[in-house]
Amino acid sequence: MTRITMGQYYPTNSVLHSIDPRVKWVGAIVHITVLLMINNFIGYGIAALYVTGLIVLSKVPSRMFFRGLRSIMFMLAFAVIINLFLAPGENILFRFGFISITLEGVLLAAQMGARLMLIVTGTSILTLTSSPIQLTDGIESLLRPLKYIKVPVHDIAMMMTITLRFIPTLANEMDKIMKAQKARGADFETGGPIKRAKSLIPILVPLFVSAFKRAEELATAMEARCYRGDMGCTKMKIMKMTPSDFISVGVIIVVSALIILSQQFQ
Repeated sequence: MTRITMGQYYPTNSVLHSIDPRVKWVGAIVHITVLLMINNFIGYGIAALYVTGLIVLSKVPSRMFFRGLRSIMFMLAFAVIINLFLAPGENILFRFGFISITLEGVLLAAQMGARLMLIVTGTSILTLTSSPIQLTDGIESLLRPLKYIKVPVHDIAMMMTITLRFIPTLANEMDKIMKAQKARGADFETGGPIKRAKSLIPILVPLFVSAFKRAEELATAMEARCYRGDMGCTKMKIMKMTPSDFISVGVIIVVSALIILSQQFQ
């Protein structure tokens, strides 16, 4: 759990850190949407080169991205195995009883694994290069037109940002609880799936209690600072698009177009 990088911010002086948060939000949304649209390895290769370039420009240590991928290894393995054994196909590579592995299943499993890794890495770039305040201002600015139909844009942006911010906090809290339970003789690694699931109850109960306590403390602190949403609220920093932001938008459009056009070569 401590390997989770989503929601963490890595402060440094890089090109990506200086990009307008609205551009990064749009880039992340487009990145995820395009990856969900394609199903060929050429597109995934282009997306991998694009993500690698962003990692280099961000100046964030690569170990943080690998640590984030390690945190989803169970989900990744589950998705790959499900597609590997259950995907139908005509070209059978291996058969044992009612279990069969087909060429189509292998390709689908590889595509699913690549898609999931690229989505997680792309999302991590957004949060690692943008502070919680920048994320809030960016999403609120993008959703501002919805205010005309009485949508509480500011509240939605604040909830999303608080959620991202508390992911690593809760992960650290869970790690502390697990270490405390192990020090008292708890065993989380032996036994069958049912026994291991039951052993998590002593972790989940104090974790939920701690989460509600933190939420109450945060609400009290915000009220003590006279927080009233966006009523009479002004921005400390006014966001303005710079030439580098427009260049970034152009890069996002070009890369997305290349990835979509790669469907023609599958």
